[in-house]
Amino acid sequence: RGCKNLCRHCPIVPVYGGRFFIVQPEVVLADIEQQVAAGAQHITFGDPDFFNGPKHAMRVVEELHRRFPNLTYDVTIKVEHLLRHQAHLPRLRETGCLFVTSAVEAVDNDILEIFDKRHTRADFIRVVALLRDVGIHFNPTFVTFNPWISATGYLDLLRLVADLDLVGNVSPIQYAIRLLIPAGSRLLELEAVRDLVGEFDPAAMIYPWRHSDPRVDRLHAEVMAVVSDDGADQDDRAAIFARVWNLTEDAIRMPVAERLTQAPARRLRLTPIPHLSEPWYCCAEPTELQLTVRDGV
Repeated sequence: RGCKNLCRHCPIVPVYGGRFFIVQPEVVLADIEQQVAAGAQHITFGDPDFFNGPKHAMRVVEELHRRFPNLTYDVTIKVEHLLRHQAHLPRLRETGCLFVTSAVEAVDNDILEIFDKRHTRADFIRVVALLRDVGIHFNPTFVTFNPWISATGYLDLLRLVADLDLVGNVSPIQYAIRLLIPAGSRLLELEAVRDLVGEFDPAAMIYPWRHSDPRVDRLHAEVMAVVSDDGADQDDRAAIFARVWNLTEDAIRMPVAERLTQAPARRLRLTPIPHLSEPWYCCAEPTELQLTVRDGV
């Protein structure tokens, strides 16, 4: 339980303050045993970072695989730790790990520094290659909309996702994730953040903020409409990506000649990969729909 990392934007940090508590293997395995008895064929380890305690984590999956050799699982691991503990990755695959979720958050090094993520754009690119070499699918997540990203920076993120052949790996909602700033957020340690947020909203339990460029907030609303569209095939990630790309080109008023040469996803045909059916994550502001459901409307 908990997490020993102190990423500035993470809502877990105000709760645990960098503390991490090991749950004994027998407790974890007993829980898994109950789920398998109920019919589970795949397990998600919900740790914020499975490699907070890598030796402990490996003991758990080794025993899991011994008891349930046909059971698959997925884990969440920080980019920094995927690189540091990469020697464990082949064994994760051998014991049934289908995919790894990792909070990449941004591809702009300045934004990553603000978030105190302790990885870089280059590290992200290295991890993509590393997991491919090992044979584990990658599920990167992002805080795509934040006060420091520009419309051109957003297009740069989309372009890198396409260049790395990750369109099939990224859940569509990730293109619309908006930074959550809850009470106690380490982001509030930064004077620049304190200056840009509004008064705390007790109903939403967040500090609201607006982007300095209205185009970015409009783009967010448009992208959210696309990825939340019940009429869209959420499994057709290439088609959704193409719609998001087009909206971004419109937002930055890209010339027609450039548009014809910079639309990679329009040519993509993707092979389905394992993924979660619930793609929402803790660093995201709730949507209006989620708040409505919470209020019982």
